[in-house]
Amino acid sequence: MAFASVGLKDADIAAALDGCKDAGKFNHKTFFKTCGLSGKSSDEVKKAFAIIDQDISGFIEEEELKLFLQTFKAGARALSDAETKEFLKAGDSDGDGKIGADEWAAMVKQ
Repeated sequence: MAFASVGLKDADIAAALDGCKDAGKFNHKTFFKTCGLSGKSSDEVKKAFAIIDQDISGFIEEEELKLFLQTFKAGARALSDAETKEFLKAGDSDGDGKIGADEWAAMVKQ
């Protein structure tokens, strides 16, 4: 699993995914805490950013956020449009419609 390089445990990821398996139940703060990402070092948080930034643009865009859970486990559900927009709003502090590495780090560590 790609997130092993970030130091996340499979059991913690499974618990985080289970906590938001139903549409409308995703909460980024809860997810980051449950999977262990919020407790990781800055370097590990940056590694996670690189994994989620699938198109290697240097930003996490809305489509990547929609498929966020699937980066943790193939077959996980896509986020709903409402969840995706809320997630983007939480991380996009400069209002450019995408989440940069510094914005990502700040959001994960909230």
